[in-house]
Amino acid sequence: MPHCVVPAAEEILDREFPVLDKGFVRLVDYLGGDARIVQAARVSYGAGTKSFREDSALIDNLLRQEHTSPFEQVILTFHVKLPIFVARQWIRHRTARVNEVSGRYSVMKDDFYVPAPGAVAAQSADNKQGRSSNALPEDAARSYIARMESGQRAAYAEYAGLIEAGLARELARIDLPLSLYTEWYWQIDLHNLFRFIQLRLDPHAQMEIREYARVLLDVARAVAPAACASFENHILGGTRISSEELAELKRRLAGNDGPPLLEGRVLERFEEKLRSGRQL
Repeated sequence: MPHCVVPAAEEILDREFPVLDKGFVRLVDYLGGDARIVQAARVSYGAGTKSFREDSALIDNLLRQEHTSPFEQVILTFHVKLPIFVARQWIRHRTARVNEVSGRYSVMKDDFYVPAPGAVAAQSADNKQGRSSNALPEDAARSYIARMESGQRAAYAEYAGLIEAGLARELARIDLPLSLYTEWYWQIDLHNLFRFIQLRLDPHAQMEIREYARVLLDVARAVAPAACASFENHILGGTRISSEELAELKRRLAGNDGPPLLEGRVLERFEEKLRSGRQL
């Protein structure tokens, strides 16, 4: 296969795309693009790259039929700066290769995430793991933010004092909060990047990691635009339904006014799918 150079990707190499208040995503390197997906899919019978339209149709068919291996031929390497609590959610995606800055070898920077007032909300009444969709009044939000910043300053001052006193860095770091920023190199293939983005752009994912997922998708569009367009059409903008849900959809399309075939939470989730147009 010839080396794939994607001009749009070349233009954004090493550019920092800001995320949150102090974070960023930077594309360090990439291997392949749409052409590599096409080449990998056609290698069995030796056909070369065809027209853009034909290549896009092939990519679309591969994605719809869940032929994932050609997408795994495209590799992206990112340099990411992110709060530790986001990193702990992120690292659950075990299909990537990660190298993170070490607090054993380096003195950690005085960089902490502080949410914007519009992102500060009370605990959700119906979601045990998330915040309410309604932000707190600005005065209340700024009061909470001030308390967060005070705790961060105190924790870092204690950390710096322990370092100055000669305590080992690996011990001095242990009381630093989850809001501290860390950095890593994160390398992943396009198929598994799509899976990451699908899960982390879901409305139920935490807001902060959704912001990173949006930027990752923007970068991926520069590397493999046809593949990303297909992903957004069939995965992000689509949904999967069960056989029970399909029966209920057919009932409605047929104009049957009888009672729904679904009930309870199953019916609620089906209604959510119809409203959102994506799998929830």
